[in-house]
Amino acid sequence: MSNVNEAENKSKEFLDGEWMIRSCDVYEDEYSDCTSLKARFNQYFIFGEYIDCSQWKRDADNCVRWKEKQDVKSAKELIESERIRRLQRLKGHYSNNVWTKRTEPPKDWDKPLPNYLQKEYEHTYLNIKAKEMKGELPPSFDASTNCAIL
Repeated sequence: MSNVNEAENKSKEFLDGEWMIRSCDVYEDEYSDCTSLKARFNQYFIFGEYIDCSQWKRDADNCVRWKEKQDVKSAKELIESERIRRLQRLKGHYSNNVWTKRTEPPKDWDKPLPNYLQKEYEHTYLNIKAKEMKGELPPSFDASTNCAIL
């Protein structure tokens, strides 16, 4: 019985970061894309050297070990890799010192659109469908205007 409780505690331990683990196919696709001829040409053109793709391979292997064998160590490594990747992606956002971040929306965020924009919006597909859904207009379905290429 204690083994069952230990297994439950180990799985609960990862609830904080487990949502970051993607499908294993994603990691494998990223690795194959990173090592493709087209990507290598682009990397050399942009950076003057090839990018190290080994992290994608490690992530793919860790993902498979986590999904198939519930290997806790692999899951921890994968979550840490995702955290690092996420921090690198958001580095510009966090280090921004030009714009001040809002704490609440502007007071007039829901004011009506200017007249010229309202006039443009009148005949848009979105407006017509919204009016149809509200019952302000009868449904406009014309089967002859639809096209299907098989």
